[in-house]
Amino acid sequence: MAEGRVYNFSAGPSMMPLEVLEEMQKEFVNYKGCGMSILEMSHRSKEFTAVANEAEKNMRDIFGIPANYKVLFMQGGATLQFAAVPLNFLGGPKTKADHLITGQWSEKAQKECVKYGTAQVACNTKPSKFTTIPKKSEWKLDPEAAYVHYCMNETVNGVEFNYTPDVGDVPLVADMSSDFCSKPIDVSKHAYIYAGVQKNLGPAGVAVGILRDDFAAGKTEMKICPTYTSFKTTADNGSMYNTPACFTLYAVGEYLKYTKAKGGLSYWDELSDKKSRMLYDVIDGSDGFYNCPVEKPCRSRMNVPFTIGGGDEALEKKFLEEAKKVKLYTLAGHRSVGGCRASIYNGMPVEGVEKLSDFMKSFMDENRK
Repeated sequence: MAEGRVYNFSAGPSMMPLEVLEEMQKEFVNYKGCGMSILEMSHRSKEFTAVANEAEKNMRDIFGIPANYKVLFMQGGATLQFAAVPLNFLGGPKTKADHLITGQWSEKAQKECVKYGTAQVACNTKPSKFTTIPKKSEWKLDPEAAYVHYCMNETVNGVEFNYTPDVGDVPLVADMSSDFCSKPIDVSKHAYIYAGVQKNLGPAGVAVGILRDDFAAGKTEMKICPTYTSFKTTADNGSMYNTPACFTLYAVGEYLKYTKAKGGLSYWDELSDKKSRMLYDVIDGSDGFYNCPVEKPCRSRMNVPFTIGGGDEALEKKFLEEAKKVKLYTLAGHRSVGGCRASIYNGMPVEGVEKLSDFMKSFMDENRK
């Protein structure tokens, strides 16, 4: 850890690898000797065009993206994608979409889709407070749906798919915002993958899209689709129909270069296993002092929610205050859920999770009744 820095367990924006930050710092004022900062240069300049092209190439290499898929860099985060997906998929003969609702973000996507078509609920775990993923036999899938939407990892609730849903011949759309770049994925099983980058791949400002090219031709685009959210327009213009979020895109490129140097997605996959296992072992071995409400088969490796002392708010407040004294920050649960939550994305080093694990053990020993 660099002097003065803390271990930031924020759900996003989140910690980035120190090496990436330092490389960006080194180039910040005078990017590669061109006389200006990356913040100042035109997005049409040869220097920035090279940045964008390299970012796409590395994205394709790292994720094994087939040639018949477009890579899109868009603004508005995953939240704008909640509208962009139906606007680009429901303009053809099929105007219904199935939604697997396993947390707050997949729920928000379904609610947004209602504005543009028929947003069908194939499953909904809200009655269980979003703590499980139902078996496929319990899903109500429509073979005539234009697409099936799911959220691979629910940031708020700590629920994660550890497999790609099998939805037959219906196009599959995934919000992978909070576990994108944490493990290998099978791009070819999806018609569209999107992800805000501010968890595992950079600062806020860009949503990555991986789109099968038959959906990049505009054939299923709704007539009311704004130009800004048109996948065809974005793809046809190389993600530069208007000025992109240049600095964020540059940061994504640096993060991708770092990922490649470390060995690719398998590197992050192994670390995610190691870090999440450390925390869940403490929770499960605490004899109820700590509790994770999520069913074990679908626990997230990115976001670990837990309560203390059966949901003792005073004890949880004490935990958060004392954690800061040992440089462990941003451990409060989402405001809608409460409790605590440790987000352990790629940028969180193993030593940060080790320190949290040790703190949780000592706090338990000192406060167990």
